[in-house]
Amino acid sequence: MAQFDVSKEFRGSTFRTDAERTAWTNKRKEKALEADLPIIDPHHHAWDKDTGRYLIHELAQDVYSGHNVIATVFIECGSMYRASGPEAMRPVGEVEFVNGIAAMSASGRYGTAKLCAGIIGHADLTLGDGVRPVLEALIAAGNGRFRGIRHGVTWDTGSAAKFGRRQPPRHQVLDPVFRKGFAHLKPLNLSFESWQFHPQLDDTADLLKAFPDTNVILNHCGGLLGIAPHENRAEVFKVWKKHIQTLAQFPNLSIKVGGLGMTYCGWDFHLRDMPPSSEELAKAWEPYVETCIEAFGPDRCLMESNFPVDKESTGYCVLWNALKRITANYSHSEKLKMYRDTAARVYRLEV
Repeated sequence: MAQFDVSKEFRGSTFRTDAERTAWTNKRKEKALEADLPIIDPHHHAWDKDTGRYLIHELAQDVYSGHNVIATVFIECGSMYRASGPEAMRPVGEVEFVNGIAAMSASGRYGTAKLCAGIIGHADLTLGDGVRPVLEALIAAGNGRFRGIRHGVTWDTGSAAKFGRRQPPRHQVLDPVFRKGFAHLKPLNLSFESWQFHPQLDDTADLLKAFPDTNVILNHCGGLLGIAPHENRAEVFKVWKKHIQTLAQFPNLSIKVGGLGMTYCGWDFHLRDMPPSSEELAKAWEPYVETCIEAFGPDRCLMESNFPVDKESTGYCVLWNALKRITANYSHSEKLKMYRDTAARVYRLEV
């Protein structure tokens, strides 16, 4: 594969096309560890972009690569928004699109796993009270599968600021209008996916204090950064760990343990000619994974793939092997919680 001319000042979510990522990750093959352990993958995306596609065939190829994935949850990523109509309603198109993937999966033609059994969409909470009809439209479009929203608030002074599709203000979750919109989630039995970067976690704690009854799921170990100006990994770990321990005190918060293969985490696995092994990933990720599990307990941890975004660093089978290596010494009942049961409870899935 040709070398990529990658600027150290910008490390976005994808350097390769989907086809190039697949070719690169296929260089590293491993047999699935603990292959019988049931998994609900609570965080993946689906898209059809100029750089490639990740639709039901690609998702199924990963899901059936060796591990016992029995169901998945789709998380919004700006796919297939409506091209016309009111701006606020355009994200409903994404849920319509993903519900179609779920219906295809339900046919049984693509295997026994329930793909996209739960759906998380996007609604602009800065609409305040005006978000209510959007949420109701998302619920209707989900055909019984819609579970909540993600309104990303990732903000940073450095390179990571260029990572997401949106450029929100620094303290968006503190905005009273945002919170007016947020207040509509609980009455509709909807959850909130909290995606921010780790320096913003004080704001997340403030939001949780204000809404103690809303089901909130912290994405990607809290949004750990490892690129400029956050290269001092030891100092970042100390600050991040304190945030995680503080947030674990909120009983309405669960945490997705994963997302560590994203380029903004700073390990630079994606720049190698050969993908890392699960042993190397486990060694790098273990302090972070263990901190999350120790703080939240297995009954509030959801092990995630974050595919195909984390495919920048590793393949699907190898990623789950890395997580399983880290959790090898937990009891079988604790593993069931982290890999299946917590996700089933949080997303109200029947599996």
